[in-house]
Amino acid sequence: MTVKENPWRHWNHITKLDPDKHISRDDLKTVVESGTDAIMISGTQNITDENVSQLISMLKNYDIPKILEPATPEAVMYEGIDYVFVPLVLNSHDLEWIVGKHVDWIKRQSIEWNMIISEAYIVLNPESAVAKLTKSDTDLTDNEVVAYARYAEKYLHLPITYIEYSGTYGDPHKVKKVKQSLTETSLFYGGGIDSKEKAAEMKACADVIVVGNVVYTDMEKFLATII
Repeated sequence: MTVKENPWRHWNHITKLDPDKHISRDDLKTVVESGTDAIMISGTQNITDENVSQLISMLKNYDIPKILEPATPEAVMYEGIDYVFVPLVLNSHDLEWIVGKHVDWIKRQSIEWNMIISEAYIVLNPESAVAKLTKSDTDLTDNEVVAYARYAEKYLHLPITYIEYSGTYGDPHKVKKVKQSLTETSLFYGGGIDSKEKAAEMKACADVIVVGNVVYTDMEKFLATII
C-alpha cells in the first residue's frame, strides 16, 4: 500500500485501544461507528504479537484507518494495518527510546517503509507506565516542552509531535503553547480525556486528541468525547 500524504491533518479524534485490555465485539463496533477518525493499537505493558494480532483480527472487517503504535520492535506487524506510528521519546533519559530500539529494529527486520510514520513523543505524567519504562524527564517547564517540539519539527522534520499525559488530564495551557510554536508538525494530545468538556478544551489546543482509557470504563463517556 502507499501512505497518503498526512491523512491525520484531516482528523480530530483517534481512539487508542490497548491489546492488553479486553474489549467485546459489541463495544468495538460502537467505537468504530462512533465517529472517531482512526483506531490506534497501542499499549505499554504485556504487549505481545499474540494480543496485538488478536485485536487487529477483530478490526479487520471495519473500514476505518488502523494505526499500530508498537511498544517494542517485536510487536511490529503489517497485515491488517494502514500505518505504523513509531515513537521517539525525546525527553527519555535512555537513548534506547530515541535511537537504540529503532536501529535494532532496522538491523533485524525487513521494514515496510511506506507504512512508517515517525512521531516525537513528549511524556509528561511521571506516574504513567510509559514514563517509568522510558525513564522520561517529566518535570519540564512550558519553554522546555516547546523546545522539544520545535526540535522535533525543525531538526528532525517529524510530521507528528505527541504530548502524552497517559492516565491523567494534562495542562491545556502547556499544550496550547506547544501548538502555537509549531508551523508544520501536527500536534497530538493524549491523556485523561473522559468528557465532552475535556475533549473540547484539548481539541482547542491540539490538532488531534487521542482517547483511550475511558473506552474500558464508561462507553457513554467515551461517546461524549466525539466532537
